[in-house]
Amino acid sequence: MTSHSPEQVQILLAHALERFKKTELAAAFGVDTRTIARWAAGETVPKPFAGAALESLLTPSSVQLHENPDFTFIDTFAGIGGIRQGFEKHGGQCVFTSEWNIFSKKTYTVNFGDEHTFIGDIVGQQDIVPNHDVLLGGFPCQPFSIAGVSKKNSMGRPHGFQDPTQGTLFFEIKEIIKATRPAAFVLENVKNLKSHDQGNTFKIIMAVLRDELGYDVYEKVIDGGHFTPQHRERIIIVGFARKTAFTWDDLVLPSKTSHKLGDILHRTDGTEPVLPHDGDKYFNHVENKVNDKFTLTENLWAYLQNYAKKHKAAGNGFGFGLVNSEGRTRTLSARYHKDGSEILVEQLGQRPRRLTPRECARLMGFDDSFVIPVSDTQAYRQFGNSVVMPVFQEVARIMKPHLMQVKATLAVEQAEVEAASAHEGPSATDATEVAA
Repeated sequence: MTSHSPEQVQILLAHALERFKKTELAAAFGVDTRTIARWAAGETVPKPFAGAALESLLTPSSVQLHENPDFTFIDTFAGIGGIRQGFEKHGGQCVFTSEWNIFSKKTYTVNFGDEHTFIGDIVGQQDIVPNHDVLLGGFPCQPFSIAGVSKKNSMGRPHGFQDPTQGTLFFEIKEIIKATRPAAFVLENVKNLKSHDQGNTFKIIMAVLRDELGYDVYEKVIDGGHFTPQHRERIIIVGFARKTAFTWDDLVLPSKTSHKLGDILHRTDGTEPVLPHDGDKYFNHVENKVNDKFTLTENLWAYLQNYAKKHKAAGNGFGFGLVNSEGRTRTLSARYHKDGSEILVEQLGQRPRRLTPRECARLMGFDDSFVIPVSDTQAYRQFGNSVVMPVFQEVARIMKPHLMQVKATLAVEQAEVEAASAHEGPSATDATEVAA
């Protein structure tokens, strides 16, 4: 780990306070705001890892800039950049980002920087979107997810396309595609999108993409469990501006049995890596154990057990998901911060615990260089709403040859249009104006 002098730490801290609030830095370091204030005032000495951690926060580590990118893309409904990473790894360069959640934007910019236009609300913004080869869009899934529909039904609120906000955001994607005509697009949503409203929602989406916009469209449900030890099925829709020979048969999906939870858990045998940007927020490297705050309290554990018994007696399947290092998990959700019930890690001789945010990052396929600059609550929400990144790395791999072919075809077509326009010469009206 790089060693920093007290003076260097003070300089880094001053820069960090220009970009982050004290509360955000406190969350990142696992301390309170008064400690940050005392560090800034020079009243106390920062923790040994502070210099390296500040450097990580200030230097985007996940972005992969290509001197001569093979293609460009825009990242809409970007979240924390899971789809983006997959396409960067295959030669793409992001030229525009949209994400409305301020906490997700914080995580995104810390990891990828802000070298291009970054806007919040995408609604009605198609005029400012730059030219690009691929549109990426993980549009909001809550209006279509089983949990989201159930919750809205119980509250008497509309869902799907009837949702007055999130449900209509697919049509914002449509308008961007219509205005910019990219060579390809990639859309992601929950598996339930196909069955929502007896399949009518999905029929509308496919009709818009194929018939109205004229794209060659393919869809497939892929389980992230092929890449991490988590059952997480998502539908992926890809489209090309011209007919291609694309096929999902080219996917290489590892066996689900090749991954187990122990692969992503903190290691208690002394080999857990020391991450400057995590410090001791999640793991105690002195005692080689996960911090006690992630172990369920007696009251919460008793409540979850009683809740499970009640629903089991009623014939329902609701309950907690208890797993060990040899097992696999249920789908990580955005509500994980509430009680962690869908994924509880067994601890011999004591109550189970939640996954730490770092373990959630690993469960979603993010490597340990990915910085988590927000509170545990926000981190759980972000990873629960994210994608399994390696899935999109594989999707990008099989898409790329067809994308490059369509991109070349569009370039030839455009050149032919420009040549024809130049060959025709000025119109009669133009000639009259020139003579005058």
